Amino acid sequence: MIQGSWRALVWIGLSELCALSLWFNASVIAPQLIEIWNVSSHSEAWLSASVPIGFVIGSFFSSYFGVADRFNPRKIFATSALLGAILNALLTLVDYAIFGIPLRILTGITLAGVYPIAVKILSQWFPKNRGLAIGILIAALTLGSSFPHVVVMFFSSFNWKLVIISSSVLALISAFIVTFFLEDAPVNLNRLPFSFKQIKKVVENKPVMLANYGYFGHMWELYAMWTWLPAFLTASFSTYSPEIPHWFTALSAFLSIGMAGGIGCVAGGLISDRIGRANLTILSMFISGICSIVIGFTFGQSIWLTLIISMIWGISVISDSAQFSAAVSEIAEVDYVGTALTFQMCIGFLLTIFSINLIPIIQRIVGWEWVFTLLAIGPVLGIVFMVKYRRYEFPNQEV
Repeated sequence: MIQGSWRALVWIGLSELCALSLWFNASVIAPQLIEIWNVSSHSEAWLSASVPIGFVIGSFFSSYFGVADRFNPRKIFATSALLGAILNALLTLVDYAIFGIPLRILTGITLAGVYPIAVKILSQWFPKNRGLAIGILIAALTLGSSFPHVVVMFFSSFNWKLVIISSSVLALISAFIVTFFLEDAPVNLNRLPFSFKQIKKVVENKPVMLANYGYFGHMWELYAMWTWLPAFLTASFSTYSPEIPHWFTALSAFLSIGMAGGIGCVAGGLISDRIGRANLTILSMFISGICSIVIGFTFGQSIWLTLIISMIWGISVISDSAQFSAAVSEIAEVDYVGTALTFQMCIGFLLTIFSINLIPIIQRIVGWEWVFTLLAIGPVLGIVFMVKYRRYEFPNQEV
């Protein structure tokens, strides 16, 4: 069972890495798409927000109808990855944003059948000590999300369509792995009848909702940081020295988001299994909140100082992400854990739409030096709720 669990983790993690490359692939080639699609300044924000919007829509319907708890999660994952690959590939055939942005939204909808479903599958394979396992899974998600930066780094002179096609091929590989290599967990898959009461059970479970509230604060910061840190690094490096090559900026973004984030996820999983979910999330959000305030002071300063702070931020901003999901998967009743996870991610990603789109608006007012302080609101509120959640995780200890 143990050997089978870790083998399943390898396949799930690899599949997640491949499929989640669909998320940010259009963001890293946004300048080309804006020019090719003739995107107006009013529509530009939709390009960044389209996938999160789709993810929220897909997650809402999935949690509302209890899809993750009513059907085989492995088949949901494989089908979603396949559809995502096809929809993403269609971007290479469109010439206008009016067609491209809806395709991105539809791609986001398919990813709602990948990310939360993967956590559900993993929770079946790891009934105990799943902090590290889910941490490794989120590390794969982080690397997959940042992978388009690698493609741009090595193939920046190639056609933008290469980034899109590469992501679709990876998503197809993901569907293939889940279909032919990943086995169903050795648990009874109860096909529960549809019931709106599943959502009600989630909302009425106080410790689950406290973990959710902590997650919401975390998400306010995470995806806005992932989306806009590359732009910040580009502006900061070019201010310090206009001769900095584009590949170095892309490498810096990958190191800060992908590599540092991957390390943070695994380290967070190892630590949380020892000190508890609440303590790890509180520590992570404290560090990431400090980084969101401090990094602005490095704008236009030493490249290495900026890169060090951004990598510390990259480690801490994601190191707690898996633990919110682990907490919910451990506290929620088994008959609605899939719905609980999907509901958590639905609201969390809804918040990312607002924070992602607020950053460029606030940046034009206060500049890059101060704009990321807006994101510190999330960790502050998240810490408050996780301190309250800690009473349920450690009921015999005083807080």
